[in-house]
Amino acid sequence: MTNTDNEKINELLTRGVEEVIEADLLHKKLKSGKVLRIKLGIDPTSPNIHIGRAVPLLKLHDFQLLGHKVVLIIGDFTGVIGDTSDKDAERPMLSAETITTNMEKYVEQAGKIINIDKCEIHYNSEWLKKLNYYEICEQANVFSLNNFIARENIRKRLDDGKRVSLREVLYPLMQGYDSVAIKADVELGGTDQRFNLLAGRDLQKHFGQDTQDIITNPLIEGIDGRKMSSSWGNVINLTDSARDMFGKIMSINDDLIIKYFELATRVPMTEIKNFQKQLSSDTNPRDIKIKLAFEIVKFYHSDEIAKAEQKFFENTFSKGEIPTDIEEIILEDGQSAMQVLVAKSIVSSSSEWRRLVESGAVKTADGNKIDDINFTPTEPTVLKIGKKIFVKIIPK
Repeated sequence: MTNTDNEKINELLTRGVEEVIEADLLHKKLKSGKVLRIKLGIDPTSPNIHIGRAVPLLKLHDFQLLGHKVVLIIGDFTGVIGDTSDKDAERPMLSAETITTNMEKYVEQAGKIINIDKCEIHYNSEWLKKLNYYEICEQANVFSLNNFIARENIRKRLDDGKRVSLREVLYPLMQGYDSVAIKADVELGGTDQRFNLLAGRDLQKHFGQDTQDIITNPLIEGIDGRKMSSSWGNVINLTDSARDMFGKIMSINDDLIIKYFELATRVPMTEIKNFQKQLSSDTNPRDIKIKLAFEIVKFYHSDEIAKAEQKFFENTFSKGEIPTDIEEIILEDGQSAMQVLVAKSIVSSSSEWRRLVESGAVKTADGNKIDDINFTPTEPTVLKIGKKIFVKIIPK
């Protein structure tokens, strides 16, 4: 094994990694040259994969470059049941029809990051639908109820008197059995998945398999500073247009720039450390953030498109120019700006509009702040919302 290979393995186990379970053992396996089976499961609870979910997909890509067999599991069965790992309330069950619709383009989206032709793809209904009550009880017997309720978010819900369904108790068994079904050597997942990932080890041991090693990644914040989540609408989707993607990245908090570089790009760590030094000096964070937006748009679109979007952003927002292709929306009688903007999904919700107005983030094209949440223009008005959105509202 060359020094370069050693460096790649070391970065694999450290970049964007929160924890490695059985780290020494995994390091030896990687150095041995053995082809490992690397598992990642994604539940299609929304139609789009966002950059937060792309973090372990990028790690899957890293394993693929080192010659390992990556196994992508699309949770068409577990998606219906619903994982409560990161929730402070019960996640509702989704219909099979919703899951089917959501996952239509999941493989295509994952293909923006990993080589699908060299990837093993499964839908976990292949094995979970076949289990009978006896088999489920056998798996459930591996765990105690105390194991489940000791989890912080579950304990908090119980202490607060909130309902915890038995269905939620079964979810870790299902994710864990996925590891048994595909004989995983390594499983990837966010820190919020730790209990489920460990369940895979317990079930593999029960079924006489070697237990998988685990790599967890930190969770990434969305454009509003909270954990990136489709249910909150604070996401940067892999399917976003280059313009939306560039603009959303430019709107993230400055203190997330380095984290995004490390987790959401494959810019060399030496360059990222240099950016970190620049941010610690007098460099304008916006200049480094533009480089970040360029790198992410280049990865998901192309170098040429990224250059065009950087030029557009700098001309529009840095130089104060108003774009020529502003979306125009018609204001119906009795509608306020908030109502039409929420209806058109330009603003995610009325509470988001209120937050934007109260923080001074809504202005007219000539720079006047809008301070009335019920603002209703009486003539065609161009609004600048936040740092990246321009829209022209035309009263009917």
